Amino acid sequence: MSPRPDHGEESYEGSGRLEGCASIITGGDSGIGRAVAIAFAREGADILISYLNEDEDAAETARWIEQAGRKAILVPGDIKEEAHCKSLVERAIREFGKLDVLVNNAAHQITVESLNELTSEEWDLTFRTNIYAMFYLCKAAVPNMPAGSAIINTSSINATDPSPTLLAYATTKGAIANFTAGLAGLLAEKGIRVNAVAPGPIWTPLIPSTMPAEKVENFGKNTPLGRPGQPAELAATYVLLASKQSSYTTGALYEITGGRPML
Repeated sequence: MSPRPDHGEESYEGSGRLEGCASIITGGDSGIGRAVAIAFAREGADILISYLNEDEDAAETARWIEQAGRKAILVPGDIKEEAHCKSLVERAIREFGKLDVLVNNAAHQITVESLNELTSEEWDLTFRTNIYAMFYLCKAAVPNMPAGSAIINTSSINATDPSPTLLAYATTKGAIANFTAGLAGLLAEKGIRVNAVAPGPIWTPLIPSTMPAEKVENFGKNTPLGRPGQPAELAATYVLLASKQSSYTTGALYEITGGRPML
C-alpha cells in the first residue's frame, strides 16, 4: 500500500493498562487489528491472532507483539465456521490459561454498483464473516470470561450512514451495533462489558483491495479533517474499552470518524 498504513509501530507507548490480560483479536494480521494488537501488547497483554490465510502479514504482527515482550499465538482459519471459532477460544485458554478480552474485528466487504451485482453467495459470505462469526465467538468465549472481562466489536460509520455500494457490508455493521447493545444488556449481570468502535474511513488493506481506483484516490476526503484515518488512531480507544478504566462503560458505540457525524 502507498502510503503504508501507520499501525503505531513507532509511536504507540504503553503504560501497563492491560498487564497480564489474555486476548483474542480476529483479523489481527493487518489494518485496525494489527494496530490494536501492537497497542495491547505494549499495554501488557498476550494475544491470539485469528486470521484467514495471510501468513506473512500475521507473522509481522506477531513480531511486534513479541518485541513488546508478550506472547503471540497465530491461528489461521475460517471464522465463518462455528467449529473454528470454538477452537480459537479453546486454544486461547490452553495457551494463556484464561481469556479476558475478545476483539471481534475481522470483516469482509465488496463494492457493487447495482443490486443485481450482489449475489446471494456474496450476501451470505459477508454475513457469515461479519455477524455469524461474532455470534459464534461470543457464545464460545463468554463461559470462559470472568467478571471484569470485555468484548469489543468493530462496527462502522456505515452502521447509520450506509454507503449504497457497500450494501451487504453496511447492513452487517448496523447489525453489529445492535448486537453489541443487546449483548451488553444480556451479559451485564455477569460483569462482562460489551462495546463497539465505529470507524469512519480508515486506511487499511481492505480499501484498495475492494474499492475502485477513483474511490481509493478520494478516500477519506469527505471528512471534516479531509483525510482518511490511520489504524494507529483507533488503537487507544480499543485499549480504553478493554481496560478497567472503562468499568462503567457497556453497550456503547464509540465513533471515530474524522468528524463525520453518525445519524
